Amino acid sequence: MIKIDNQIQEILESVSDPEIPVLSILDMGIVKDAQQKADHVLITITPTYSGCPAMDVIEEDIVNAFKSHNIEAKVDTVLSPPWTTEWISENGKQKLEKYGIAPPMNETMDKKALLDGERIIKCPQCGSTNTEMVSQFGSTPCKALFKCQDCLEPFDYLKCI
Repeated sequence: MIKIDNQIQEILESVSDPEIPVLSILDMGIVKDAQQKADHVLITITPTYSGCPAMDVIEEDIVNAFKSHNIEAKVDTVLSPPWTTEWISENGKQKLEKYGIAPPMNETMDKKALLDGERIIKCPQCGSTNTEMVSQFGSTPCKALFKCQDCLEPFDYLKCI
């Protein structure tokens, strides 16, 4: 987590990811920097992928969140280094699971689950690893669709990127 002023942090924590509204943009790890300038706050963000359609919404939400506190904000989007699921905070991973999305594992385990079919993805509803992949792609391209064989519930797994 980057070190930022408490007020700026509180405002950024109020900005949700449009695709996973239980996560803030800080939870997602897309905020790379926040600097207080003479007449505005400059927020630097990195998209989860370069063609992410939510980035315009996120930028507008950031500006509006600061505006509601009578603070001008400007947003700078950078593509390098590219975002990775490793940037999701531990708190964010817990929120994902409570929301019903299996959080990403490390890259090695991810490949074992998605390519080798190993039953290691934990169902966010019941906690079982008796799960199977239904589709490489879930509700968005960054998710895979799984089904728990114990509780029979379908769920998304956020793939490692």
